[in-house]
Amino acid sequence: MAKQRVLLLSEGFGAGHTQAAYALSSSLRQLSPDIQTRVMELGSFLNPKVAPLIISAYRKTLASQPRLIGYMYRHQKSFNRFTTLALHRIFYTSTRDVVRQLKPDIIVCTHFIPNAVISRLKRLGLTVPLCTVITDYDAHDTWISPEVDRYFVSTPEVKRKLQGRGVSQAKIQVTGIPIHPDFWKRPGKDDIRRQFGLSSLPTVLVMGGGWGLMNDQVVHEYLTRWADKIQIIFCLGSNDEARRKMESKMCFKHANVHILGFSHEVDKLMEVSDLLITKPGGMTCTEGLAKGIPMLFHHPLPGQEEENFQYFTAQGLGEPITSLEVLGIWMNRLLHEYDQVLRQRTENLNAIHKYHPMESAVSIIEMLQQRMQHL
Repeated sequence: MAKQRVLLLSEGFGAGHTQAAYALSSSLRQLSPDIQTRVMELGSFLNPKVAPLIISAYRKTLASQPRLIGYMYRHQKSFNRFTTLALHRIFYTSTRDVVRQLKPDIIVCTHFIPNAVISRLKRLGLTVPLCTVITDYDAHDTWISPEVDRYFVSTPEVKRKLQGRGVSQAKIQVTGIPIHPDFWKRPGKDDIRRQFGLSSLPTVLVMGGGWGLMNDQVVHEYLTRWADKIQIIFCLGSNDEARRKMESKMCFKHANVHILGFSHEVDKLMEVSDLLITKPGGMTCTEGLAKGIPMLFHHPLPGQEEENFQYFTAQGLGEPITSLEVLGIWMNRLLHEYDQVLRQRTENLNAIHKYHPMESAVSIIEMLQQRMQHL
């Protein structure tokens, strides 16, 4: 029997979208050996010279002009039709050839740009079912297309937002954001500590996202004041410049301060940490949710991060860093109320027992089975 093929399309505008694609790919292959998956950042695959330039420009804009990104987010609808047509004609004219060559049985998009392109191809005759994974705790207009066969969303609130924009309830499934299955495992902490050379002290994990955009030296240096009694792990993603600068400063040259670059084992780092300080990206927040770890949020970017931030703070799973005093309060909790912090984490884990991490993958498999029955 030939394997069924699932094509997962993302884009390199931030690491979370592609992480979601790989997470879903891993879940599909775990559930069924008869499924073959292919993850592709569409723009980088089709335009390996142009796409990195566009992504680099976006990254710089994100770091230097976040308000502009916020404006674009709030006015997505006015850009949607023009952008979709331009991307289809200029950047992704070869997408149809890619689909014909790979012959997928289902296409899954974890970024709204390939989602818009595939939707347009479906209007022009493509018959492959299209699933859309919304990787934040909000849904803007560029995600929405009548050609999408099924939406996988994070919460009932996002489902209601889609319905309010005219999407049929039958097309929307609340599955949570797919994260790698390893985040739902509970490995032994002693083994992890040996692997990374960590101690058993109370531990803070500071994450800047895949791009390492959280680079607040005031916050970072303030945390090192507790390095004698609290272990601090800085995970700076692909921001090599920030990592080199930190490594050169004396305050970070402490046995309990660990500076890491991009890691494929964030699940293990979260497992042995007691507090997560992060930008409120959809993927990182969901990974923290799976680990039950308390979260402190650093300056959310206008747009999706603001929506993520509002959701997680409303759920009591995190709070904003409004001042250095907030950090001081949490450091003292780790030192003097550590048992209470551990109890809170257990309560967080108990509160998410109804979350089904494989639900989106199960739904895709059901769609594949239905498609096979009708062929």
